[in-house]
Amino acid sequence: MGNIMMKEMRLSASCVSYIFIVFGLMFFLPGYPVLCGVFFVTLGIFQSFQNARETNDILFSSLLPFAKRDVVKGKYMFVCFIELCSLMIMTAAVILRMTVLAESAVYRANALMNANLFALGMAFLIFGLFNVVFVGGFFKTAYKFGRPFVTYIVVGFLVIGLAEALHYFPGFGVLNAFGTDSLTIQLLLMAAGVVSFVIATWFSYKRSCENFEIIDL
Repeated sequence: MGNIMMKEMRLSASCVSYIFIVFGLMFFLPGYPVLCGVFFVTLGIFQSFQNARETNDILFSSLLPFAKRDVVKGKYMFVCFIELCSLMIMTAAVILRMTVLAESAVYRANALMNANLFALGMAFLIFGLFNVVFVGGFFKTAYKFGRPFVTYIVVGFLVIGLAEALHYFPGFGVLNAFGTDSLTIQLLLMAAGVVSFVIATWFSYKRSCENFEIIDL
């Protein structure tokens, strides 16, 4: 597994995927929909899939002494690696905004979603959706990626819009908590996002393995 992961990182990946990890820093931006940072990270991953298709990477990988299932596993491991790297940056931003910057006027006056644990949970959820809709969609053919990515864009921005709007509904103000306010609820919401990411990614991976096994390359 280490060999195919190294192949993904050194040969298949676009440098854009690594550069776009820093969009996790968008969680620091006031007056901006912070979850758009998640989209830009996935856009970077999309570039690697585009690069892989243009270089016939899937066919090349299939000719290596790996099982077809391992080819799929390598792609998912790379995708999750990029996602988790950006999530580490987002988590650091959230911790700083909930502690050192909790009383900052520029964040208190922000009309948009606050970068808190709920936002972090939503980031996990959107990454999970990306893994299902785009990565899983790609492995239905192991070639076509345009339609899965457009579908992901629609679904992803619907989720971002809903997340941005929820705290304006009666009874949902806790979703936009500052600092350590409503910490228990915030932790539960983040945990729900993490669980959804793990479950979505796992089932997407299993389904992709099944699809890829029957594809005639």
